[in-house]
Amino acid sequence: MSDKPAEAAIRTWARLMKAQSQALGSVEGALKAAGLPPLAWYDVLLETERAGKDGLRPFELERAMLLAQYNLSRLVDRMAAAGYVERRPCADDGRGHLIAITEAGRAMRRRMWPVYARAIEAAVGRRLSAKQAVTLGELLGHLLDEPS
Repeated sequence: MSDKPAEAAIRTWARLMKAQSQALGSVEGALKAAGLPPLAWYDVLLETERAGKDGLRPFELERAMLLAQYNLSRLVDRMAAAGYVERRPCADDGRGHLIAITEAGRAMRRRMWPVYARAIEAAVGRRLSAKQAVTLGELLGHLLDEPS
């Protein structure tokens, strides 16, 4: 086995990166045009809402997020200042904290979803048939460390 990837793998990699960049750019643009926060905010709101009233630890949030977030602490600080999430003390660890969604955060996530959903449809749904979308999803699943 060679260390050099096959041409097909290189072409696939380039297309994957370009497709991701284009799709994220169109989603971010749609959210911005609607006067809504960035996609990372939606990601945090969704995961904290899924966690329920207790919230989740920062490392759990980072692991659950769809987007890589290298500055999660600052992102959470901005979202807490906006009133969308709150930090709560962790009963299991006096030094740690939990991040939980607020009612304002739930309302914002609900406002963001229709814009995000339309952007997903424009980036993927209108470009692929249902069968192609299933196939692509299955193929991309092979690239993931953990099945989702």
